[in-house]
Amino acid sequence: MTDLPATAPHPPLPPLTPMARRGLYAAAALLLLALAFGAWGVWKVFAGADANQPTPAQMRAQQKKIDELEQGAATLARSDQISRDANRDLQSTLAERDEEISGLRADVAFYERFVGATAQRRGLAVHELQLVPQSDQGWHFIATLTQNLNRGAVNAGRLQVAVEGTHNGKLQRLAWADLRQQADAPGVDYSFKYFQQVEGDFVLPDGFKPSRVAVRLAPQSGAAVEQSFSWNDSLAGAFSTP
Repeated sequence: MTDLPATAPHPPLPPLTPMARRGLYAAAALLLLALAFGAWGVWKVFAGADANQPTPAQMRAQQKKIDELEQGAATLARSDQISRDANRDLQSTLAERDEEISGLRADVAFYERFVGATAQRRGLAVHELQLVPQSDQGWHFIATLTQNLNRGAVNAGRLQVAVEGTHNGKLQRLAWADLRQQADAPGVDYSFKYFQQVEGDFVLPDGFKPSRVAVRLAPQSGAAVEQSFSWNDSLAGAFSTP
């Protein structure tokens, strides 16, 4: 076996010159500076990100502010609805008051025509007649009676109604007893000084077609008074005496 020749030892590195040593130091310093700058940049990024995130206290304050704004908006909406409802009720009330005022003015004009100093003197009369349907054949009537001839005197008596029309193609007049479906049916009592509304009910037979209504007033003293009204005019509320 042949012995291998012994490896010659490496020669020692030559010592660094002062210039090389300074270059090495400079490179090391630059490396450290680069590492420090990179670390600072990373910290800046994460620190900035953390700074932009609200704290729990800030989040609670923001949520409280949102809740307050939502509550305020709900309160305003409810207030607006209440105002609208109140305005609608007010408009309805004003319309009702206007209607009442109009009715009162009509009443005042009516009173002046019959009790005023310049009112024309008239004896017992039927000023208006109104018919209101109650069922297919049932009717309700409202007769307004007036007089201003005997001032302060009480007029009393009874009112009866008769209806003229056709039944099975024939002219027919239904007396008060026929309309009340009662033999010798008494009339409706009245008693007043200047005016009074007298009301009552009657029933028409099946197939009867009315055309006119006659109102008869039988006072306790004096001659009876009878006035005739168109059925359609009385039904429509356009009252007039002949």
